[in-house]
Amino acid sequence: MMEHKILLVDDGRDLLEMLCSIFRRAGYTDLVTASSGQEALQIWREQQPALIILDVMMPGMDGFEVLREIRRTSRVPVLMLTARGEAEDRIEGLEIGADDYLPKPFLPKELLLRVGAILHRTYPEPNRKVELAASTVDLEKAEVWKDGERTPLTAKELQLFEKLYENAGRIVTTGILCETICGEFWQGYESTLSTHIRHLREKIEANPSKPVSLVTAKGLGYRINLKGAKS
Repeated sequence: MMEHKILLVDDGRDLLEMLCSIFRRAGYTDLVTASSGQEALQIWREQQPALIILDVMMPGMDGFEVLREIRRTSRVPVLMLTARGEAEDRIEGLEIGADDYLPKPFLPKELLLRVGAILHRTYPEPNRKVELAASTVDLEKAEVWKDGERTPLTAKELQLFEKLYENAGRIVTTGILCETICGEFWQGYESTLSTHIRHLREKIEANPSKPVSLVTAKGLGYRINLKGAKS
């Protein structure tokens, strides 16, 4: 599940709202925002976020100054976000200690992929095996063990399962799951999602016709139940 606290820093209200929407739709729920460099430093000191998305071009204390102050005492991962895409700006941010650099405008999917990669590097999960009622899913090897037999997952099945696992115990909407496998322009792919869900159930459920691990929330989406969790 997306339990890492993320601090979003930008002086533009509209962009902050858009960032919050992007991350919430992707399953990140612990978000805090700041609209200035000074406010960002205060929140960072008080709340110790796991990741900072930091705008460079801000009035007063800009993002480079904020990053310099943070790097005096902390290695918290920072992704620089700015309208300036010149090479010298990227180099300056990376030299100061930024973990990544993404110029505006950006694609939401690229932002999420970069953030996911940073979090995975910085906070690696000690165990990537998911225990379900009738099977075990190895996310690193993209395979399922059931009744002593190994079954590989396709790339789409792995994407779906990871999205559901990130939100274990909670409903993930059909729209979010379609977007996960088809991209932003997912409308009309609901039947494709149903096919992937059916194949995934065949691999992880003892009885795919009566699923207990990958269940349907009628009219909403789907939910993954981990072993021992109440359905």
